[in-house]
Amino acid sequence: MTKKKVMIIEDDEGITDVLRTVIEMYGYEVVVAGDNSIIEDVQNSLPDLLLMDVWMKECDGRKTCRHLKNQADTKHIPIIMVSATRDLIKSARDSGADDFLEKPFEIEDLVGKIQKLI
Repeated sequence: MTKKKVMIIEDDEGITDVLRTVIEMYGYEVVVAGDNSIIEDVQNSLPDLLLMDVWMKECDGRKTCRHLKNQADTKHIPIIMVSATRDLIKSARDSGADDFLEKPFEIEDLVGKIQKLI
């Protein structure tokens, strides 16, 4: 059986490393998108789920989410928006995300949302 693939889109390397370790512990394959080539990385990798930060140095996660949800080859991929922003629920809904997770979050909440969507 092929492992389900989760792509992390996060500009904080420390958070990325923790997320990668945790998600791999639960048996998923993890790939990380480059800050400047997110759309291309997603289209080339076609992961089973995206875990995307809202605020990144090089791009706006909301715009990226909206773009991916409007493309035929990526619109089916579940996206979980992750952020410490106060208006995360509105941002996630407005951008077409499938779910959201507020930082800081519990590992069980993260894994539960991933398992629910893939």
